[in-house]
Amino acid sequence: MGTYLVVGAGAIGSVVAEQLAQDGHQVRLLSRRGTGPDHSLIEGISGDASSAATVEEHAKGVDAIFNCANPKYHRWPSDWPPISNALLRAAESTGSGLVTLGNLYAYGQPTGPMTPHEPLNANFEKAQVRATMWRQAKQAHDEGRIRATEVRASDYVGPMAQSYLNMLVPRILAGKSCQVIGNVDAAHSWNYTADVARTLITCAQDGRSWGRAWHAPANPPRSVRQATQDIATLAGATKVKMMKIPTTVLRIGGLFDTDMRELPKTLYQFTSPFVIDDTETRATFGLEPTPWDDVLRTTIASFS
Repeated sequence: MGTYLVVGAGAIGSVVAEQLAQDGHQVRLLSRRGTGPDHSLIEGISGDASSAATVEEHAKGVDAIFNCANPKYHRWPSDWPPISNALLRAAESTGSGLVTLGNLYAYGQPTGPMTPHEPLNANFEKAQVRATMWRQAKQAHDEGRIRATEVRASDYVGPMAQSYLNMLVPRILAGKSCQVIGNVDAAHSWNYTADVARTLITCAQDGRSWGRAWHAPANPPRSVRQATQDIATLAGATKVKMMKIPTTVLRIGGLFDTDMRELPKTLYQFTSPFVIDDTETRATFGLEPTPWDDVLRTTIASFS
């Protein structure tokens, strides 16, 4: 059995820690509050992931470091670089592998299903932050200083996820109308949090993963309309009523809310098809997504 350092105790980091512990591995779970799943093999550690000394101390003797940190979205430009640099330094000094949880922002607006080989061409600041993180890790890997890989996922669905679809679940269960954005009939990929966690762990334990990015496996795309109605059907709720939020309202709201301020820049994810290609992940590692209905049942249950 191995020993792993998981940085970040959010929707993905907590599940990574729990899955590792269930497999019999020792886990050090580093977060600001030192919280996480209650398991005898999980050690919750309170610390600052932007401190290279802190990360290095807890990375000694681990097989891999999982970067599942999640700074507040509006603080990405200021908070991500020191965290990324601290993890790179720790991976190099301890010889640990570095497995980063990424997203699809850096690709920019797609013209078709996205593969992990798409150029990182997005031109807005927060996407460039993520692109720079991967380029630095990839360079360190190519220079032989570390072993690095990145697992990218689309919008999450699952317990604890702070995500668009999850935010709609309570209203769907209550039979209330849902406020939605973009084109509710555009095809969209959703990634189950447990599937993302399992992909991260697989990449940490399989030498074929190093030096490149991978996409977490996803079920066939479902539009926002289809996904919300799927939830309603499984929960025995009434048919979902939708109220579209005009882009102008988002822009006005952004004057007062830092998260809403960023939505117009990434609205393309919901105005046209936003679909990932996970073919290589399935073929290389034999990973498959959890069946869609099971994903939704688990998600629904987490709100009860």
